[in-house]
Amino acid sequence: MLVPLPGPLRVLGSLKWRITLGTLAVVVLSLFAVTSELLRRAQADMLVAQRDHELTTVAAVAHQLGRRVGELQRVLELTALQVDPGGLADDARARQFLHAKPVARYHFSSLFLADRAGTVLALADDQGIRRPELHIGDRAYFQQTVSGDRPVVSEPVPGRVSNAPVLVFTYPVRSAQGVVGVIGGTLRLASGALLPDAPELTRGPGAEVLWTISDSAGRTLVHPRVERLMQPMSTEPRLAQAWAHWLRLGSPLETAGLQLEQPQELVSAAAVAGTGWMVWRARAEGALLQPLVDARRHALWLAALAALAGSVVTGFVVIRMFRPLARLEQRALHLLDDDREADQGWPEARGEIGHLARVLRQVSTERARLAQHNEQNLRRLRSVMAAAPVGIAFTHQRRFVLVSQEMCQMFGRDEADLLGQSTDVIYARAEDFDAVGPLVVLAFKAGRPYSGEWLLRRADGSTFWAQLRGRPVDAADPGAGVIWSIIDINAEVAQRSQLEWSATHDALTGLANRQAFDARLEQLFHARDAALPATLVAIDLDRFKPINDDAGHAAGDAVLKAVAAAITACVRVNDLAVRTGGDEFAVLLEHCPHDVGLRVAEGILRRIAALQVPWEGRTLGVGASLGVAPLAPDMPDAATWTAAADAACYAAKAAGRGTIRSAAPPPAAETRSALRLVPTPGARRN
Repeated sequence: MLVPLPGPLRVLGSLKWRITLGTLAVVVLSLFAVTSELLRRAQADMLVAQRDHELTTVAAVAHQLGRRVGELQRVLELTALQVDPGGLADDARARQFLHAKPVARYHFSSLFLADRAGTVLALADDQGIRRPELHIGDRAYFQQTVSGDRPVVSEPVPGRVSNAPVLVFTYPVRSAQGVVGVIGGTLRLASGALLPDAPELTRGPGAEVLWTISDSAGRTLVHPRVERLMQPMSTEPRLAQAWAHWLRLGSPLETAGLQLEQPQELVSAAAVAGTGWMVWRARAEGALLQPLVDARRHALWLAALAALAGSVVTGFVVIRMFRPLARLEQRALHLLDDDREADQGWPEARGEIGHLARVLRQVSTERARLAQHNEQNLRRLRSVMAAAPVGIAFTHQRRFVLVSQEMCQMFGRDEADLLGQSTDVIYARAEDFDAVGPLVVLAFKAGRPYSGEWLLRRADGSTFWAQLRGRPVDAADPGAGVIWSIIDINAEVAQRSQLEWSATHDALTGLANRQAFDARLEQLFHARDAALPATLVAIDLDRFKPINDDAGHAAGDAVLKAVAAAITACVRVNDLAVRTGGDEFAVLLEHCPHDVGLRVAEGILRRIAALQVPWEGRTLGVGASLGVAPLAPDMPDAATWTAAADAACYAAKAAGRGTIRSAAPPPAAETRSALRLVPTPGARRN
């Protein structure tokens, strides 16, 4: 029996008022929840998008800076090639040379020319061109340039003339006897000349975005505040924790950029290729999110007003909707009066509530049975998936719906981390994810399952090769989903790669083998119109057989490895260094004039002659005889070219070993197979 509610609480006994008040509460909570969630997601999406933008921006500036450094080095290289080595003994000629190079002076704060001892012969800066009383022979960058015969970019140092922090770019001036001087240029760090096309790098303090550049030791090269130049990065408040995070990561020189942790800041950094420098960008997170904070406050006020208006409308609609229910309630009361047996099974609530309760109870019972049946089927399916030795997944609209435990272990993820996620989270490259979709569609249209090998990514960021096999759940309905099996084939792919590498490389020295050499030689010969000039260097070791005979083949192998390293150190990355067999080597120099090839050969000769390989208390060394042959336009085939280089090498051995001989193209009056052996100036006998 129902007990009447007392006083004002009686309104709560009315279903229409309970629905009205409940609807009002749901509307208010929903509006506030949806508004807050949307704004929260907008804030998160903005941060993600901004982080990507920051990463792209800092990588672009690092790339631009790398190009700037390369441009400055090329300017010095071109200037060095124009230096007359004889003019290094004449101050007036040195000053006249710098005067004639306005383009080179334009790129640097100052330009100088020094002799091999480090005495500055001429200096061009904003005060004019003069000979200062300046000696830089004690500078590390100068010593590295002269001894290493290579261009150098110095660490930040105090300028000898301006006493301001500068970077020094140097390039060796060479003659036939080697390095005879140094051409160099300085950039004042405070001038912004390091990257003049990016004025935002030197924007004043207090800006929302902070740009700075550091070297690998953490010294500041570029900063909006001049007094912070040369200071440690760890003392910059907006980047100190990001710098520490970078150090914890192992100081990676990532040219594509990486994001680092810093409270209240979005910090991105990217390495400048070939320099060891890092470009840093910090953006204040609070200033970025302030518009969203204001928008959230405004949206919540609008949501409150909308909820109030919605509650009024809902109350009006509910009252009108419940008028038929009131009549139905009266009818139910008369039924009770007329037929007492009809009261059996009615709930305590009057009207249609009892009927609704019975219907809902019946529906609930049926749903419980159905859920139990589905749970049983799901347990069976999971048992099958767990027993499979490969990763299994079911996807729908390129999202994970079911995943096996084997797959979770394969990717180092929990099941909750994968379910509902886009399948792109397992691909190592975004372009692979974009490419696999059309291939799957084509396979399914052809009535066959899809199979392919792709590079996938684990949760910790590591990658592995896997074979993906996909089959549609319903061949008649491609949109019903796909069942995937995933097999880890990383070991097989690595084995294939090793076999491919072994087919073209010498196992002992790591250089290319004869097969790769012949293939590259034929390829270059057939495209010689575009490849000219090109030079071939044949190398035959001297005094190598006694090493094998006296010290054993293991010692000989150690010497061959050292020789291979010496040859590789003298050539460019795109040049081909080859072990053609035994103690014979070759170097294929593409886009290399004959005279440059001779200089490369001289460098190889010097490095091999200087080798000292320690072995069981002894020091082993060898010499070499080298033959240099340029590619002539009228050579009939690649064999003629290699024969020319071999003949020159044999001539070098016959001349007493430790020498270089050059095979020049024959005059037009001679036969095409004839060769002229030309002694190389400056070649020394060892």
